[in-house]
Amino acid sequence: MSTTQYIWGLGRRKTSVARVRVTSGAGGFLINGRPADEFFPNLQTRNRVLEPLKVTGAEGSYDIRCQLDGGGPMSGADAVVMGLARALMTINPTWEPLLRENKLLTRDSRKKERKKYGRRGARRGFQFSKR
Repeated sequence: MSTTQYIWGLGRRKTSVARVRVTSGAGGFLINGRPADEFFPNLQTRNRVLEPLKVTGAEGSYDIRCQLDGGGPMSGADAVVMGLARALMTINPTWEPLLRENKLLTRDSRKKERKKYGRRGARRGFQFSKR
């Protein structure tokens, strides 16, 4: 893989969408133009984002640039994980069983349930007052 060639991976979770671009390089990781450590200050989310690289042993082999839109920190991290895993699978198809075994290629389809009329939220009713 040359330096100008890149591989795309798309990841989604709840309302987050991550478009991940992987190129061969020294191991830089940028999310929305900021380093991953700065973008995800929480250790749990930072480790979650690096999981596909650790599982495949590709740490320090690729430069990763990611455009992340929508959602919160955890759903954003999960979207980045899925996009990165898909890109790595495209680079080396022999990593697919390893990535699948660690549940990095499985889409978590859970989303927020819509609010219903006559209720305070999706399921919770209004508080009942006898008097």
